[in-house]
Amino acid sequence: MDTQPAIDSHRPRCYNPAHMKISRPSDADYADVLSSMNRRAIPEQGLEDIVRGIINTVKNEGDAALCAYAAKFDKVELSAEMLPITEQEIHEARASVGQDVKEAIAASLHNISYFTKNSLRKDWSGINAQGCEVGERFIPYNRVGIYVPGGKAPLVSTALMTGGFAMAAGVPEIVAMTPCGPDGKVNPAVIVALVEAGATEIYRVGGAQAIAALALGTESIKPVEKIFGPGNRFVVEAKRQLVGAVSIDLLPGPSEIMVLADETANPAFMAADLLGQAEHGGDSVISFVTTSEELLAQLQEQIAIQAPQLSRSEYLQEVLEQSAHCILVESLEAAADICNDFAPEHLVLVVNEDKEDAILESIRTAGAIYVGNFATVACGDFLAGPSHTLPTGGSGKSFSGIRADQFQRRTSIVRMSKAAVDRSLPFVKVFARIEGLDAHGRSLEIRSEYRD
Repeated sequence: MDTQPAIDSHRPRCYNPAHMKISRPSDADYADVLSSMNRRAIPEQGLEDIVRGIINTVKNEGDAALCAYAAKFDKVELSAEMLPITEQEIHEARASVGQDVKEAIAASLHNISYFTKNSLRKDWSGINAQGCEVGERFIPYNRVGIYVPGGKAPLVSTALMTGGFAMAAGVPEIVAMTPCGPDGKVNPAVIVALVEAGATEIYRVGGAQAIAALALGTESIKPVEKIFGPGNRFVVEAKRQLVGAVSIDLLPGPSEIMVLADETANPAFMAADLLGQAEHGGDSVISFVTTSEELLAQLQEQIAIQAPQLSRSEYLQEVLEQSAHCILVESLEAAADICNDFAPEHLVLVVNEDKEDAILESIRTAGAIYVGNFATVACGDFLAGPSHTLPTGGSGKSFSGIRADQFQRRTSIVRMSKAAVDRSLPFVKVFARIEGLDAHGRSLEIRSEYRD
């Protein structure tokens, strides 16, 4: 079946596909290119120092630091009293947002709730070989922070893909941070999404300083137990530095996508997915890995046709020229190796159905995988249910995307009868002797010797 959509080829083509970097096995530097795809999420030295300074300033100066950074970075004059979003602002936001937006928010939250409640970990208990009752208890965190970036677009979906998970997991206090514009206002659709996603407090604070405030607290903001959400490299670095003072979800930075495709892929669809991530602009990364030279040429043609029809042309051009990379490979297995080295945030996988399961099984490090010509990242970003807050910058080798159980605190439980003590004692005494911890062994012996 031909799934190629009709495209008006007479539209202007102002995008030069030659701007996209292309690497082929015949290139002299091909091995170096493949080696460079093996990423690790290691911060820049200069970035570490800048963020450490911001954190220390917030620690020492509290609300005053947040207001000073708002003036410096967001070009807005705020007082400490202006940091929280008020009930009046929430009321005004609800009144200004259209019904279609409210229905889209409700549809997304419905799917998020369905996905979350099916993936939450459940309490369990059982009896081990020595007769001890063992189990786990999972309870929601009391107070979490969610970060919703501002900047180039009002990320309504991020409010849902963080707060919605917290609400479905039963977290009672959900503290949202999002930057405001120079007028001091937060996009009303973002406010509505945050409220519908269970936010109990909303502050117009962005950047690394918002993460510091969530972790350390200020005069106006009580600290949280765990922080969730994506951000720019300063936000990600702040989360990294504050681990220990607070728990974090993962290291989700600027958006990225990799398409892994063979000759069965629809080039128009693949181009649309790449452009969909490129429109985030900035540090976004788009990669295309294929076994087909013909598909590569068709992809370039489709990008040249589709890009001029889209509204965010400045961002698209920037990403296509600076961080778009196409790699021709000799086998799908080699493509899978590149993917595992790169650890993309989003992976679109379109290969012959006979090979699909085998290649899918070999992918170990992608944040989220969209399988087949009709699976689209945009639906995952906005509606499908799994969170779009995913690891970037190579951190997918160590982190997964936001999961329902990340909003739960896990506690193990052990109950023992005297019979269980008696059966456990011989083994515990061995470990106590080897490790030189005789008090450990004695704590069971004294119970075993007990007589009613």
